[in-house]
Amino acid sequence: MQPRNMSMSGVVDLAAVKAAQEAKAKAEQARAEAARQGGGGAVSPADLVIDVDEAGFERDVLQRSTEVPVVIDFWAEWCQPCKQLSPVLERLAVEYDGRFLLAKIDVDANQLLMQQFGVQGIPAVFAVVAGQALPLFQGAAGEAQIRQTLDQLVQVAEQRFGLTGLTVDPDAEPGGGDRAAQDVPAGPYDALLEAAVRALDSGDLSGAVQAYRNVLADDPGNPEATLGLAQAELLQRVQGLDPVRVRKDAAEKPQDVEAQIVAADLDLVGGHVEDAFGRLIETVGRTAGDDRETVRVRLLKLFEVVGAEDPRVIAARRALARALF
Repeated sequence: MQPRNMSMSGVVDLAAVKAAQEAKAKAEQARAEAARQGGGGAVSPADLVIDVDEAGFERDVLQRSTEVPVVIDFWAEWCQPCKQLSPVLERLAVEYDGRFLLAKIDVDANQLLMQQFGVQGIPAVFAVVAGQALPLFQGAAGEAQIRQTLDQLVQVAEQRFGLTGLTVDPDAEPGGGDRAAQDVPAGPYDALLEAAVRALDSGDLSGAVQAYRNVLADDPGNPEATLGLAQAELLQRVQGLDPVRVRKDAAEKPQDVEAQIVAADLDLVGGHVEDAFGRLIETVGRTAGDDRETVRVRLLKLFEVVGAEDPRVIAARRALARALF
């Protein structure tokens, strides 16, 4: 299974939006269910380092990354620097006490994963957070540098995605935490939401929009469907656009509300969140009446895509209030 929704541009992008919002809820649900069944949802220290192959990548890395950052160590038996780095990462995985999970991938046996991540040489270390790939470092690295990188990773995972890691119990049976998480019952809309995700992955934006709307018809407050719909509609709006023409129009026509709105959509899809927000806030400041309201409503839609708790949304809301009043 090749990795889905991978982005090497950074840990926060469109594909991460939905995963970031659902990650905390899924982790809390798993812990609550494990506690109800009499367990703490705790894992053994032995569970903090796992071997991963292509067949188990989605289960062992993508799914697990919605509850804990997963650090990937690309290695090979013949690689001498790997033999120096891997034991350090394994020791730190235990020392960090569940704040990240270490997944070891043998590149000789998993060429497809190596290609998907764009690995040019080993050792190479990546992280996956809420389903998104982030390159950490390649080649030899000192322990101080590794610790600094890991500290930044776990901080981003907690602050931006609500991922507080795994509970570790030295007395827990190896594999027990995984079984507790797998026993969590499916939600009433999981099938519809999964259908929407599959539609997004296959490029069927209309199908994804309809699937999310089906969920919202029965459960108007469903947060995953709300976010998913906002993302799918955004992707629909930019489909087929000529980015060069859109940006040229926006630059030449600063007073053209539609030109600025379309350019903001492209900014957001490209990962330029602050640029998208700033463009529309400036447009709000120089418009009035129906034009201003049109821009304001589109900006609120973009806030939905990124998520209300994102610090960039919080800052943009304050800036919007200043522009309005």
